[in-house]
Amino acid sequence: MTDQSFVFPKFYVTTPSPCPYLSDRFERKVFTELAGGAPTALHENLSQAGFRRSQSVAYRPVCEGCSACVSVRIRVEDFQWSRSLRRIRNRNNDLLCTDASAWVTAEQFDLLKRYLDSRHSEGGMADMTIYDYAEMVETSPVETSLIEYRLKTNDDSDANTGPLMATALTDVMSDGLSMVYSFFASWEEKRSLGTYLILDHVRRAEAMGKDYVYLGYWVAESPKMAYKARFQPLEGLTAEGWREFTPTE
Repeated sequence: MTDQSFVFPKFYVTTPSPCPYLSDRFERKVFTELAGGAPTALHENLSQAGFRRSQSVAYRPVCEGCSACVSVRIRVEDFQWSRSLRRIRNRNNDLLCTDASAWVTAEQFDLLKRYLDSRHSEGGMADMTIYDYAEMVETSPVETSLIEYRLKTNDDSDANTGPLMATALTDVMSDGLSMVYSFFASWEEKRSLGTYLILDHVRRAEAMGKDYVYLGYWVAESPKMAYKARFQPLEGLTAEGWREFTPTE
């Protein structure tokens, strides 16, 4: 008996636009709306096929003559805690992580704008308004968490009111955690906060009994993606399915 609430999705393809990773190429995406009576099931099935979520849409690259984007995920059970990764984890022991509902605050947006100005001043998100940010965070048809990372305070109160250092928007799936978007105090270079956020998601996934942390796409020729090679073992989505994958930094 079929689930009458499930609606087979309609897929659309975007027109070519400049690739954000490889300057000499153009990208096209196939996308569909996570709608109908079973958006969670649809999201999970598409994630297994290499799709990513943005608001209420799932998408993946379908670029003509190019297959540079490889969907990657960390295999949590066998994660290799190298000495350098342990140092980064320990360096941020003074951060307190709090799970919150996917609801934005002015403090988060202020941190996001500082992050974009320092790291992605020429990117497509540079002109984002707080309304754009709210749409990105609050428009989710699946289980989503907004995780705040703050400096621990010295008082004994239950609420941590220390400075906000990082925020991660994360989808919770049956087999893992999918890091949708994160931003942080990038000027705190010694903390390596971008790496720490991924390490914390590995820890969270393990505590939740999840198998994977989904990191999105890795592109061999893009320096922006090189950091993902640090997290081993990685699995990459190939024509034969998910396989162990060793990118080069």
